[in-house]
Amino acid sequence: MAYTYYPGCSQEVSNRAYDLSTRAVAKALDIELKELKDWNCCGTSPSYSIRELPTFVLGARNLALAEREAGACDLVTICNGCFAMLEKTNLRLKEPDLRRRVGEVLSVAGLEYEGSVRARHFLEVLVNDVGEGLIRERVTMPLGGLKVAPYYGCQFSRPEGRYDDLEFPTALDRLLSWIGAEVVDYPLKAQCCGGLLMTTKEEVALKLVRDLLALAQKRGAHCMATICPLCQLNLEAYQDRVKARFGADFSIPILYFTQLLGLSLGLEGKALGLGRELVSAADILAPYLVVASREV
Repeated sequence: MAYTYYPGCSQEVSNRAYDLSTRAVAKALDIELKELKDWNCCGTSPSYSIRELPTFVLGARNLALAEREAGACDLVTICNGCFAMLEKTNLRLKEPDLRRRVGEVLSVAGLEYEGSVRARHFLEVLVNDVGEGLIRERVTMPLGGLKVAPYYGCQFSRPEGRYDDLEFPTALDRLLSWIGAEVVDYPLKAQCCGGLLMTTKEEVALKLVRDLLALAQKRGAHCMATICPLCQLNLEAYQDRVKARFGADFSIPILYFTQLLGLSLGLEGKALGLGRELVSAADILAPYLVVASREV
């Protein structure tokens, strides 16, 4: 299984653990992730809301590079925002006028995009391409006893709903169950974490984060597993501010699903970026870290 890999900007620094654990898991499952050469920002949702053309040019450039470099090989990303924007770019480029304008800009850089590249999220690749059988077969340290709240964020299944249910996705729930974790009932799994409202309407964003953390705590989750770097940042980094604003005391580790998957595959914590989190997961992961010793 070979894919072109688009890391996305935040995985270079602030969410480095996500990139590390993704590459480690891919290697352990015999998945070839070939990083896209000379990739650029996906365009991002804020940019899209202000100026459409530059946003779609940024997205189309990545798709054009992937098409030129690897033909019709799927372009895989681990960021919900990148995934949504690359999907949106592909969809909107079906409009003749926008396709023409984007094509004119790309041509200046000697690029063109024929529309043959499919953007996909790594979670969906694991569930649908790798599949339950192989993942269960490779598990050496089942996460039995670990109660995990699965959190998708709002951009994995929306707006297209192409790979999972729009309002109640299940891909992450299934993957976590395959690796032995106890998946807690978590109805807010696709509710927004506040996103970039944390920088513009902090009061609104903090309330959203409080609600998500409160439900996870109420349901007895030891941690939350997320598939989005911005969701991970909001849910982890702002727990102190939520406490100060609402008097709600939370200390819930927010982990990437790839980190939990990696542990179940017997990979070392360091290779998965564990220990980089702001809310320590050392205590809840201790039973699995002791045995996990396989190097990547």
